[in-house]
Amino acid sequence: MSLYLHIPFCRKACSYCDFHFSVNHDRINDVVNALIKELELRKNYLPTKEEKPLLETIYFGGGTPSLLTTDQLLRIFTAIEKYYVIAGDAEITLEANPDDLTKEKLAGLLQTPVNRLSIGVQSFFEKDLVLMNRAHNAVMAIESVSDAASAGFKNITIDLIYGVPGMSENEWLQNLDTAFSLPVQHISCYSLTVEKKTALDKLIRDGKIPDVDDAEAANHFKLLMDKAALNGFEHYEISNFARPGFHSRHNSSYWKDRPYIGIGPSAHSYNGISRQWNIASNAAYVVAINNHEIPAEEEILSLQNRYNEYLMTGLRTREGVDLKFIRETFGESYETDFLQQQQPYIDSGDLLVTGTQFTLSAKGKFIADRITAKAFIV
Repeated sequence: MSLYLHIPFCRKACSYCDFHFSVNHDRINDVVNALIKELELRKNYLPTKEEKPLLETIYFGGGTPSLLTTDQLLRIFTAIEKYYVIAGDAEITLEANPDDLTKEKLAGLLQTPVNRLSIGVQSFFEKDLVLMNRAHNAVMAIESVSDAASAGFKNITIDLIYGVPGMSENEWLQNLDTAFSLPVQHISCYSLTVEKKTALDKLIRDGKIPDVDDAEAANHFKLLMDKAALNGFEHYEISNFARPGFHSRHNSSYWKDRPYIGIGPSAHSYNGISRQWNIASNAAYVVAINNHEIPAEEEILSLQNRYNEYLMTGLRTREGVDLKFIRETFGESYETDFLQQQQPYIDSGDLLVTGTQFTLSAKGKFIADRITAKAFIV
């Protein structure tokens, strides 16, 4: 079982981000108290035979969880342990920004059960960080990773963004060389996406910076795949690369359609039958939780919804999707439709077939969204 906790606070608003967060930190403690209360309210969300369900992964996302104090984190863990058993080998991830990871901060984190850091580097170039409105600089980006490893963290992942307007091929290669030279076991790389109503969207619409160049982003992706392979990193999901044994267990649980609980404002939960998502308002969330109410909406997933989600997540992974699973879970009509829709991609070599497994080829990864959309039943 997996647990996700959303920490909806940041120092600055990144220009590309459309997640729920606040730069006003006055209510951090109120939200922490509400998170602890929601853990109690949701303790029976996922039915289990055990008195205390076993947690195999815990993920603090955001927002910027590294804004929490050691005391706040320990209070949350005390609450978690009240209602769950944390597996001895549990993967416990905390997202962090480089500017937060001082030596003192790292020493505090080592007092908690956190054993994996996800550091939001995004770029090692100052101009990119300024464009993204990040709170750290290039020096902090490198030092935070080195300091985390020196402090004793042995499972470190960093985020990088490619396809940034003005980022040359050589600059992206330098980003990759720097990343692979650092003591990291995992790298997540995302093509810059321009979300509506973000600061980045406005900059592009106002003509102050050029739009994202899809061809340039595709070239960056190719260079990324080549560099990762040369450095011994397995490409186990479209955006994720890891040394053997360091795949993200938490994120893999999402991709494998396993149930999880989401705690905090805007957090999502999934029990295999339906999805729930909390209100994206810190104030309204705190009020509701204090009134012993879970401020969530729910969607009951149809067979069609579940099939489409299986394809959307499965085709992005190294394991791909299983035709036998499709037939047994969704029925023969879904199996037939899948084969009909995907035959052109099988013929072109974009989709590889091994027994009943269907996986994207190296060139198929460039059009993953197109292949997946073609397979959807709408």
